Amino acid sequence: MGKVLSYGMVGGGPDAFIGDAHRRSIALDGRAKIVAGAFSRKREKSMQMAEMLNIDPERCYDSYVQMAEAEGKRKDGIDFAVVVTPNHSHYEICKAFLNAGIHVACDKPVTISYQQAKELEELARQKGLLFMVTYTYMGNVTAKYARDIVASGDIGEIRAVMAEYPQGWLASEDDCGGKQGEWRCDPSQSGGVNCLGDLGTHVENAVAAMTGLKIKKVLARMDTVVPGRILDDNDMVMVEYENGATGMYWTSQFAIGHDNSLRVRIYGSKGTLQWFQETQEKITVISEDGTIREIHRGYAAVSEAAARYGRLPSGHPEGWFEAMGNLYRSFAECIIAKENGTFTADMIDYPTIEEGVEGLAFVEACLESSRNGNIWVDVK
Repeated sequence: MGKVLSYGMVGGGPDAFIGDAHRRSIALDGRAKIVAGAFSRKREKSMQMAEMLNIDPERCYDSYVQMAEAEGKRKDGIDFAVVVTPNHSHYEICKAFLNAGIHVACDKPVTISYQQAKELEELARQKGLLFMVTYTYMGNVTAKYARDIVASGDIGEIRAVMAEYPQGWLASEDDCGGKQGEWRCDPSQSGGVNCLGDLGTHVENAVAAMTGLKIKKVLARMDTVVPGRILDDNDMVMVEYENGATGMYWTSQFAIGHDNSLRVRIYGSKGTLQWFQETQEKITVISEDGTIREIHRGYAAVSEAAARYGRLPSGHPEGWFEAMGNLYRSFAECIIAKENGTFTADMIDYPTIEEGVEGLAFVEACLESSRNGNIWVDVK
């Protein structure tokens, strides 16, 4: 199997959903082992997590500052840091590890502002470090295959895109979804957006990853509908791409009956492509003659570049953990190649800090559009 990397985590303490998900996903391939962490601002909780993970108490730190400094100086220091804290803390944490010479993987959105994201992009470039932003869904085999279908020209020139990500978990008044939702509804922690930052960035990234299209400008309406809510919980965004194609994005957190309903429809001059996150074992392609092909993961019809990430035979469904694990697989391969002196940029098959920057540019343009009466705004 080769070298096993070591990593540390900031956040992800006891009962934290996303931190546990990252650890489980990284463990799928056995290419990295967790050896350090600053799991909570409370010492006792952090130590509890370290004990659960069998981590040396000396490498359970009171703060990310202490962790970055210490691990950066150790001969056996971590190869990368995983950041799974609320949005407002991402910038300072990622900056600390980059300055310590440590590769970074950060949950999305990567920061709360475009300027912060650009600074991290430049710092990673200066330091020669890798930086992954975990837009998990783009690790799905079928999402990668969608990218290959579009690039092949199979559906022709893209004319329009319809994409949505509705959820229903925040539909009730005075309910912010417990621990997992409270910080998202808090402007001081989420960065001034809720639904668009949490779900809209996934939509923006999914469309960009699959189509390669760059957004030229947006017209957004960001609504706060549920009583007691401060930030947006329903967003509709009209999009114009640089190639002249148009798009419509919708995100919602009060759409009762929807769970994680990320869906992308791409309409080209020769056909249509449809992808739905909740049925990610298949992808649908409709040709201009009306022929409908439903292609399932696990078969030879899937491109080799996408199929290499498949873990199970067809009929044995893969899902969210596997998708995140696929991102970390590519990330680990690139880190090892960096250490061996064999790394080239075309090896990267995960969302980078550049894509994180594009997500924040999208969010800020939508905010400007909505605040100014739903006008067209150019995206940086």
